[in-house]
Amino acid sequence: MHVHGILSAWSPVAKGAVMTDPSPDHLSDPGALGEKLSRLLYTAVVSDVLDGFGLMHQALRPFVRPLDETLVLFGPARTGRYERVTVPSSPSPANHNPYELEMDLIDSLRPGEVAVLACGGPTEVIAPWGELLSTAARARQAAGCVMDGLVRDVARIRAMRFPVFHGGIGPLDTKNRAEMVERDVTVTLAGVAISPGDWILGDVDGVVVIPADRSEQVFRAALEKITAEDTTRAELEAGHSLRAVFARHGVL
Repeated sequence: MHVHGILSAWSPVAKGAVMTDPSPDHLSDPGALGEKLSRLLYTAVVSDVLDGFGLMHQALRPFVRPLDETLVLFGPARTGRYERVTVPSSPSPANHNPYELEMDLIDSLRPGEVAVLACGGPTEVIAPWGELLSTAARARQAAGCVMDGLVRDVARIRAMRFPVFHGGIGPLDTKNRAEMVERDVTVTLAGVAISPGDWILGDVDGVVVIPADRSEQVFRAALEKITAEDTTRAELEAGHSLRAVFARHGVL
């Protein structure tokens, strides 16, 4: 995705009380580019744009919620898929590590990437994420995690201010309950198919998934829509009628 081109071609207006400056002069790495876009985009406008492109099923089911509603999650997906396991009648081999693929995924996260964990949620059993995975992911400068499973160690993760979107909260460990069985494959999470490299955007309103092959088109249109919405907001604040403003800008 050519984010430099998107940002440099976009002429901003004030978003709320803050004038955003998308100039790419200080954006010399992909992580910084993602951080800049994450400050400009929000899920409602991106969802509207996806709808306009005929991509009507890109929002995760609403049971997936942010652990901290003040944080934004944005970045390309790295995926893992979990399955339930049954406790064997005989002990597992001594060399069996139930966290093998999970560790491989987290250890290979690159700056700005999002860990995307498909747990078949909603679930009361599969709980893959906690403080230690958050710590390891943050050390690799990952953008955060989204899953339809459970999260634990909530107080510590909130104190870290690491973005985690989850399908519920519980104290369970995955050991003898579930294991990651595949990574870096297309998964279905909370009703949406997600492939490695697809873009994840999460905020207080929910999570949307932007297919990698449509991302540049979607982000460009979203930035244009933000400009139109900011103009609409300013005119409404000035006392213009909804009908008149909608007739001028087509945004509501």
